[in-house]
Amino acid sequence: MLTIHTADELRVSPDADPVKGGAVAVEGDRVAGVGPLDVLLKRFPGARVRSWPGVLGPALVHEGPLPEAPSPRERVHAVLKSGAVAVLAEYADTPELRAAASRNEVAVLPRTRETAIVDTGRADLAVFDADGACIATVCAGRLVHRRR
Repeated sequence: MLTIHTADELRVSPDADPVKGGAVAVEGDRVAGVGPLDVLLKRFPGARVRSWPGVLGPALVHEGPLPEAPSPRERVHAVLKSGAVAVLAEYADTPELRAAASRNEVAVLPRTRETAIVDTGRADLAVFDADGACIATVCAGRLVHRRR
């Protein structure tokens, strides 16, 4: 099902100017469109709309050791709860961590990279509140974390 994510502001990259009323359409694991909410609603009639408070932007790359937790699955979930959908290979250094990352479609990268929301790119999004806390994380098009 196609979903349109919208928030108080949209930033297509960390250093981009904020766009009020911006939105991202997601179909499967890909970005189907980026732009003003009203334009995406016309382009994708019948799409489910998820409105978030805060700033919607590209998900992060977790650049340090994965948080401590009782299991590899919980360590990966802690990364997702932070708004990140990628980890560095040097920190996903056990078969169990790599398997947990793979099951959750968390990318394991050889080095950090720039993040951005682009048409037809992988749908990796995060929403942050004014204090920088993660409200929601979308990894490869799936909502994997939502703060209640």
